[in-house]
Amino acid sequence: MAASKLAAVRTLCSSTLISEAMVIGFAALVAMRLSHVSAATLWSVSGAAMVLCVLLCGVLSRKGAVAIGWALQIALIASGAIVGMMYPLGVIFAGLWWASVHYGRKIDTIKAARAAQAAEAVVPAQA
Repeated sequence: MAASKLAAVRTLCSSTLISEAMVIGFAALVAMRLSHVSAATLWSVSGAAMVLCVLLCGVLSRKGAVAIGWALQIALIASGAIVGMMYPLGVIFAGLWWASVHYGRKIDTIKAARAAQAAEAVVPAQA
């Protein structure tokens, strides 16, 4: 399936990534109070992760973007070492990422099949 046809994958994954960027920002605020990590380090890493989430939304149709998203999900789970509540949140977002990719691809496949059926139905009528 052509990359331009992956509208559902892009929409669902973008929604997950934007939500994830907000959660990362809120987790950084919590980590400032609960962890021993310096604020500069905390905001450098969290800020980079938040920017990556937003930038990844724009390149989701490119090859390798979903893999980068998976790496981001693993990093989010690993951030539980700093703020313990990020372990379950990371797992939840990894599940949302999986569902976005899996069901987005299914939706795009169904839409492509329906479009092909509609195109076949129109062509014989014109002949």
